[in-house]
Amino acid sequence: MKKLTLSILFVLAAFMVSAQTPIPPFMRQLSALEGVSDVKPLETTRFKEKYVLKLEQQVDWKTQSKGTFGERLIVGLKGLDRPTVIVTEGYFANYGLNPNYEEELSALFDANVVLCEYRYFAESVPQPTNWDYMTVDNSLADYHHVRQVLGQLFKGKWISTGISKGGQTTMFYRATYPDDVDVSVSYVAPLNRAVEDGRHEKFLAKQVGTKEERKTIKTAMQELMKRKPELLELFREYNATHNYHFYLSEEDIYDYCVLEYPFALWQWGTPVSTIPELTADNQTWFNNLMEVASPDYFIYPNKYMPFDVQASRELGYYGYSLKPIKKWTSLKSTKGYLKEIMLPDSLRGYDFDPALYNRTVKFLKEEDPTHIFIYGEIDPWSASGVCTWLNCKKKKNMKVYVQPRGSHKARINNMPDDMRQEIVEKLTKWLK
Repeated sequence: MKKLTLSILFVLAAFMVSAQTPIPPFMRQLSALEGVSDVKPLETTRFKEKYVLKLEQQVDWKTQSKGTFGERLIVGLKGLDRPTVIVTEGYFANYGLNPNYEEELSALFDANVVLCEYRYFAESVPQPTNWDYMTVDNSLADYHHVRQVLGQLFKGKWISTGISKGGQTTMFYRATYPDDVDVSVSYVAPLNRAVEDGRHEKFLAKQVGTKEERKTIKTAMQELMKRKPELLELFREYNATHNYHFYLSEEDIYDYCVLEYPFALWQWGTPVSTIPELTADNQTWFNNLMEVASPDYFIYPNKYMPFDVQASRELGYYGYSLKPIKKWTSLKSTKGYLKEIMLPDSLRGYDFDPALYNRTVKFLKEEDPTHIFIYGEIDPWSASGVCTWLNCKKKKNMKVYVQPRGSHKARINNMPDDMRQEIVEKLTKWLK
C-alpha cells in the first residue's frame, strides 16, 4: 500500500511541475501556424530553442485532391531579428536531432535554422506512396510553402543552402522561386544532363589528381580484379554477415564495387597512399575495397531509393567505364546500370526528362542571383558541376569557388584563407 501511495504522489508531483512549466512564447507561435503540428522541443547546445515539427504539404501541388502528408522540419532559434537559414536537404533530416547540430552558415552569421527533410524520405513519406509525385517541382513547392509559413515568424533575411543533392535543390529552388530568399549557397552540387552524364568517366581517367595517382588507382582496380577468384569468397562472407541482398549476382556486384572504387576514393578525399602495395595479402586488399567502395551502395532494400527514382527521371547520375578492367570482367556493358542495380522492376519505367537541367542552365546563364557555389577540385561530382562551364566574370553577384585538392567535404570554413575571407565578406554584404 505504501508503494502504491508513493507512486501516486510521484505522478501527481510530476503533473503539477509540468502544469506549472510555462510553454515558451516561440513554441506557442510555431504551434499556432496553419498546417503545423506535433511541435516538440529538442535538446540543443547551439540555439536558444530548438523544435521538431510536421508541416502539412500537398502530395501533388498541381492537384490538391491527391491528399497531403507531414514534412518533418527542425527549427533552431537564435532570435526573431536574426537571419534564417533554410536547409534544402536532399535526403534525411535525422542528423538535425543531434543536440550539437548547427549549420556552417548559422554559426557564421548567428542565424536561425529551418532544416527541411526531403519528401519521400524517413518521416516525410506520403501514405499511400505514389512515386509519380516524387518530383523536383513538387519538392520545390514544399520548400516554397515552408518559406511562406515560417516567414510569418522569421522576418529577417533568408539564406537557402544545401550540400550535394541538397546543394542541387538549393540551385533548383533559387531558379524556380528566385525571390524566396536573399542569398543562396550551394555546396558540391552537380547539375547532370543525363542518367549517365558522361563527364565523370573522362574526369577520372584523364583529369583528376596527377597522372601518377591515376595510374596507381587503375593498377589497384586491376589488382582487385586479378584477385577476384580469391576475394570473392571473402566478399560472399561479408555480404552474408551484413545480410546484404542485390538485384544482380554477387560476381557482378563485386565488379561494380571495383568500378565504383576510383569515384568513391576521390569523392571523399581518401589519400591514394592508402592503397595497398601489390605484395600485400588478400585480406589487406579486401579490407581496402570494403573501406573505399563497400557493396552496401548496391543493396536492396535501399534507403536512398527515393533519390534513385529521381536520378533516373530528372536529376541524372554518372556512368562507369569498363576500360580499366575489361580484360577481367564478365560485364558486357554498364549502360542502364542505375535502374538495373538500384531500382525494383516497378520503378524502372520512368524515362529521363532533361527539362530541369535545361531550365536551370538557362537561369544561371541569363540571371545573376546572389548565389555562391562551392566545389572540391578532386571531387568527381565537380565534373558535372557549374564550375566547369558557368562564366561568372561578367556577373556582379554569382560566384563559383573551387577548393584546391578539395573533395566532397569542401566547405567555407576549410577553404584557403583568401577564399574564405572573400566568401564571408560577400555574404556579409548581401545580408546587410
